[in-house]
Amino acid sequence: MQHLRDVTDPEHPYSLEQLNVVSEDLITVEDSAGRVRVQFTPTVQHCSMATLIGLSLRVKLMQTLPSRFKVDIFVTPGTHSTEAAVNKQLNDKERVAAALENPNLVDMVNNCLANSYR
Repeated sequence: MQHLRDVTDPEHPYSLEQLNVVSEDLITVEDSAGRVRVQFTPTVQHCSMATLIGLSLRVKLMQTLPSRFKVDIFVTPGTHSTEAAVNKQLNDKERVAAALENPNLVDMVNNCLANSYR
């Protein structure tokens, strides 16, 4: 999905696509149902940035997709040591809203999105 192609990794000067964290085959779009499901694969099992990566993907899709779409973001099954906790954080509206009220987190997300196209 072109919207996510240029989102950069929070720790590396590479895009998530270049690092194989996101790939088209792990993104499902159901246009008629208004749903997008994104799975991403952290580079290591204990990636401390997994939640930030997922939050960056969610924000990018919130900025670029029509509001009729419901977005679900998940860690690819079996690729992260705290997969269930990360998935819960990324798909809980209240937790996402609270994260986006934190100026430091917003700055980090904006850095990940700085080179991405709208």
